[in-house]
Amino acid sequence: MPLLPDPPWRTLCRIDEIPDGGSKGFGPAPGGFTGLFAVRRGEQVLVYVNSCPHLGTPLDWAPDRFLSVDGSRIVCATHGAEFRIEDGVCTRGPCLGATLEVVMMQIRDGSILVPPDAGL
Repeated sequence: MPLLPDPPWRTLCRIDEIPDGGSKGFGPAPGGFTGLFAVRRGEQVLVYVNSCPHLGTPLDWAPDRFLSVDGSRIVCATHGAEFRIEDGVCTRGPCLGATLEVVMMQIRDGSILVPPDAGL
């Protein structure tokens, strides 16, 4: 059976453009309305849709500012809900138990890639 080709991917940035322990936001895909954000922990990167499950508002309070002061949690700028970085589960706030939308990603040759429709 022949192998299927890789799906097309959209490049967000190079992994070294996100500080270790930091986060970075990205605008929506062409034709989209919702952006994405990535959190880096060493060589691990997690990508989420930039939308709070409570109100659908963007999470960042300033460009690339998605994390608590100590960098241990994702925090919603609108109402202070807190989410675990490793899985996006809300642990505090009005959306308790809800989760951020995880985006499939891969790192190839130092670049963070996501599907072209991520965040649509």
